Amino acid sequence: MGLFSSLFGKKEENTKVEENKTMSKVLFVKANDRPAEQAVSSKMYETFVSTYKEANPNTEITELDLFALDLPYYGNIAISGGYKRSQGMELTAEEEKAVATVDQYLNQFLEADKVVFAFPLWNFTVPAPLITYISYLSQAGKTFKYTANGPEGLAGGKKVVVLGARGSDYSSEQMAPMEMAVNYVTTVLGFWGITNPETVVIEGHNQYPDRSQQIVEEGLENVKKVAAKF
Repeated sequence: MGLFSSLFGKKEENTKVEENKTMSKVLFVKANDRPAEQAVSSKMYETFVSTYKEANPNTEITELDLFALDLPYYGNIAISGGYKRSQGMELTAEEEKAVATVDQYLNQFLEADKVVFAFPLWNFTVPAPLITYISYLSQAGKTFKYTANGPEGLAGGKKVVVLGARGSDYSSEQMAPMEMAVNYVTTVLGFWGITNPETVVIEGHNQYPDRSQQIVEEGLENVKKVAAKF
């Protein structure tokens, strides 16, 4: 009986070790500084995170609130610093700082096994902090590479969910080309080699006020379903 208990305990211990070895790193990225009671994409984010955490209590999770981070714009200093580093040239203090900031978020993204993006459509596109963040991540040799046949994505091994909200209905043939939020993000992901992100969109809740509550509630149920199996 003692031997059985010892062997069983050893097996249980080994199982826990294996679970820890295969534990996923999950990155949640939110690009909306409005509270959940006022913004549907913020509510989608909160719903996804809480549902996922409940189903995966031991997962390593990192949450990024892009508005709270106040990320510096991606411009000449960061671009010049990145180029100079690639050429073995000396960087200025400003360039060193800018390149270090880019590296911080780029490496964090690359190390994640799963990533969730949540954002609204504002004035036909995504909020500015998300554009800055994506600019940090779009680095040759990291998320994509140049080849004779054109760019090739390097980040295709990730599982990604895109959560988007838009008050108007962009599902019609006339409106669809004007949607440059979810389309923008999924296009960039495809450029990085992530060609199969799962997308959940809640739309039309402002355009159809008589059905607003139903639209949002049904959308959040979809969010829960996706989060539970993510």
